[in-house]
Amino acid sequence: MNDTGVGARELGKGLFDILRSPKMLLLGGVPALLSSLLLFAGIGVLAWFSGDLASWMTPFAEGWSAWWRGVLRVVLACALVAGAVLLGSVSFVALTLLIGGPFYDYIAERTERERGLDSGSDGVGQPLLMWRGVRDALRLVLIGVLGALLLFPLGFVPVLGQTVVPLCGVLFGAWLIALEVTGPVFQRLGMGVGRRHRVLWRHRREVLGFAVPTYLLCLIPVAQLVVIPSAVVGGVLLAHRVLGHERGGDHAAGAPSGST
Repeated sequence: MNDTGVGARELGKGLFDILRSPKMLLLGGVPALLSSLLLFAGIGVLAWFSGDLASWMTPFAEGWSAWWRGVLRVVLACALVAGAVLLGSVSFVALTLLIGGPFYDYIAERTERERGLDSGSDGVGQPLLMWRGVRDALRLVLIGVLGALLLFPLGFVPVLGQTVVPLCGVLFGAWLIALEVTGPVFQRLGMGVGRRHRVLWRHRREVLGFAVPTYLLCLIPVAQLVVIPSAVVGGVLLAHRVLGHERGGDHAAGAPSGST
């Protein structure tokens, strides 16, 4: 199987594990539900007040004709809502992991225990480990915001905005997901977002084979409740596989820890 297929297979393993364990599905689904409600509520409020915001942001248009002033403010209101949707799509997983950090840490540890994977660490205590998780999640949310701010205006460029930019948006969002769901394994080893990115980049075909379908599935309403916990399990397996490659071994996720 090629590298891309191997990455997709890890997501499939995560889905299988989650569906056969109602407890893990519930633990992983509740934070995803909460973050979905928060994002939908935020976008709903923004949409409700988008007209007022557009008027407040365009005082210079007061002297324009009513038709042109109305067109400008409708376009701006739509752009504000569309930007919020884009931001929500690239930051959804990071927000979910931030809300449900302890739940997903438990899922990750249970996955390692059941599959006999080496859950090594650099010896820090639980409070520092939790802080690493919160810090990394906040960093990834910030990266998501900056990426959305960059991609959003490019979406209005003719041709480019309808072809290259959506593809870049999918790849960007997918890569953020890979950084997020592999976090529990890397954080215990003291490897922050920057080093995690470099390690994953060396195995990018395998990582994107996992992350792109995860990102696309997360765009389906309700499906996130199953996809996110499945991705956490798959991310643990992917992280161990990648780290096994980094150590120079023929590591296969799910093999006993002695093989790593």
